[in-house]
Amino acid sequence: MKQETLKQILSAQAAKQPIVLASNLNTNEQLTLTPDQIGHPDWMVAALDAAIRSDKSRVTDAPDGTPWFFNVFNPPLRLIIVGAVHIAQPLARMGLEAGYDVSVVDPREAFASAERFPNITLIREWPDEALQNLALDARTAVVTLTHDPKLDDPALHVALKSAAFYIGALGSKKTQATRQQRLTDAGFASAEIARICGPIGLDIAAKSPAEIAIAILAEITQTLRQERS
Repeated sequence: MKQETLKQILSAQAAKQPIVLASNLNTNEQLTLTPDQIGHPDWMVAALDAAIRSDKSRVTDAPDGTPWFFNVFNPPLRLIIVGAVHIAQPLARMGLEAGYDVSVVDPREAFASAERFPNITLIREWPDEALQNLALDARTAVVTLTHDPKLDDPALHVALKSAAFYIGALGSKKTQATRQQRLTDAGFASAEIARICGPIGLDIAAKSPAEIAIAILAEITQTLRQERS
């Protein structure tokens, strides 16, 4: 590997940005690829996207049959949960099991306690300040669960301006419609607001906090892993 190539990979990792090293297995030609680059062939862009989304390096043949190895260097996955409520407890545990670096954000110390969230990073700050400090990236999922606009809305304002791959908000269709109107009034465009998954989670008729947590994590996984259309 050339020194300049190594520098590019290390720089991307420091910035928490995905990067892929594509190597022509016939000629040993190497290219560093990132999701925001343009000008590459469609097949290479598709292979890049698949490697990043699956977290798995792979060999892909070019249209002329030339084999290329796509070696993926992904930043860690993060799950930011806003609201230390009942649903947050099983969701945080499941998130850890699924390989996420989990943080629970809630300024209410009675809710965000180590007893309720053992082995979980607790951030007892107002959500907008916390999320700004966390520097949300394309490997971050944000979930708001408080049902309190004073806490959820500031978090959504930060998340919608970030590259977070998933943004979800707890609440009924009526709650979601009211939330959308507040965000519209705050100056967010329809396309931005549409990024919010709400009502949150896959529709599996979940009832208990644990079941709702399963539905949420399933939707996060689907968003992370599914192929782009």
